Amino acid sequence: MISELTAHIEKFAPLPEAAGDILPAYLERRSYRRKDLLLRAGHICTANYFIIQGCCRSFQVTEKDTELTNHFAIENWWITDYFSLESGKPSEYNIQAIEDTECMVLYRDRQDELFEKLPQLERYFRIISQRAFAAALQRVTYIFGNTGEERYDHFRQLFPDFLQRVPQYMLASYLGFTPEFLSRIRAKRG
Repeated sequence: MISELTAHIEKFAPLPEAAGDILPAYLERRSYRRKDLLLRAGHICTANYFIIQGCCRSFQVTEKDTELTNHFAIENWWITDYFSLESGKPSEYNIQAIEDTECMVLYRDRQDELFEKLPQLERYFRIISQRAFAAALQRVTYIFGNTGEERYDHFRQLFPDFLQRVPQYMLASYLGFTPEFLSRIRAKRG
């Protein structure tokens, strides 16, 4: 499990040989079954979750009990609620396993100590955070600047694996339309 994470980190920040001995002391391997919550809205987010195997999503529930998906994560992606994690305030989001999922968990209370031992991780997390922020901004641009069909086509081109792994109602929520509209788009595409 550590080897997958180490390989991912080294794509962005070279690690010293000692990293293989240091990382296991700060990370916890966790397994979640399909539909398990990694984070429940109203609770404080205490960790970053690196997906080794599986698929998760972050979503909130509106006053009308509608689920609004704002993020997906598959293998080699991180998922968390950064606002809650850094502020210590209760999260507005749930993080849920869509499939049976294996994660490496980095708890916030261990993070600073790990960064002192492996300062390369600060660079790594900065790059990951910048990419996540850029992706979130791009998503807003697509939601407000493109038609539903254009959003679906763009998502399908960028993330073809998700189409088979994510239930239609979650994908529709993420793309900003109803499952029925998504069904009509898919029917047109054959």
